[in-house]
Amino acid sequence: MRKLYILDACALIAFLQNEAGADDVTAVLRSASDGEVMIFINGINLLEVYYDIYRNVGKKKADEELSMIKKLPFRINTELSNEVFLEAGRLKASHKISLADSIALAEASISEGILLTADHHEFDAVEKNEKIRFHRIRS
Repeated sequence: MRKLYILDACALIAFLQNEAGADDVTAVLRSASDGEVMIFINGINLLEVYYDIYRNVGKKKADEELSMIKKLPFRINTELSNEVFLEAGRLKASHKISLADSIALAEASISEGILLTADHHEFDAVEKNEKIRFHRIRS
């Protein structure tokens, strides 16, 4: 079975803005293009990316970036399964994390995938207390 990555908003933003860690995201995307790994992103996390671009640069750029993002080698989960819904609720209630982060974490937990992220502070307590694997793109 191929390795599965769950992409969160901050990792995708790092890739789009060529920030620190963008090389790691690029390498995972390349592996997905080659069929070596699979990547999923939840629509809520993609919404975070869209609104971040919209807020900082405007609608035109946000729409252009979204069009390009949709061509990347990952699947966008637009629905929450009941399992992910319940797990995201549990994680949100148990940790100081955003709703979008709770969904990305729940996706990784339920699928037994690896959360591809740049976040540390928000996820340090989660990593200590949950059985979720992380691939952090920044130290």
